Amino acid sequence: MNERDGFEQRLREARTRQGLDKPSEGGKQGLPPGPMGIGFRVGVELVSALVVGVVIGLMLDRWLGTKPWLFLLFFVAGAAAGVMNIFRLFKPLAVARPGAAKVPVPRVQARQTRELQQWPLKAKLSTR
Repeated sequence: MNERDGFEQRLREARTRQGLDKPSEGGKQGLPPGPMGIGFRVGVELVSALVVGVVIGLMLDRWLGTKPWLFLLFFVAGAAAGVMNIFRLFKPLAVARPGAAKVPVPRVQARQTRELQQWPLKAKLSTR
């Protein structure tokens, strides 16, 4: 039985490395479950980017004496960063085509894509 336990442990580690299983440590990455969790994350992403931009702009304005200009510049940069973060969160799935460059996708979408790609294989194996 010791040999089988070692195999199960190596299999579990390999599946975790490939992203097929969730890590047992309870990693908190990806989209939160439910629409309220997703909405909360979108709000936090946008507001935090704006706050960071505004704080940096105000500090640089005070230090350099350029009263409204750096504040406005970093406010726009923070807004752009927040919108880009939200866009990355909801980026459409990358469709795998032969010869196409690999595009990074969010972990939740990558897992869903992997499950969809494995579905016909699982259906064929279960019918035999």
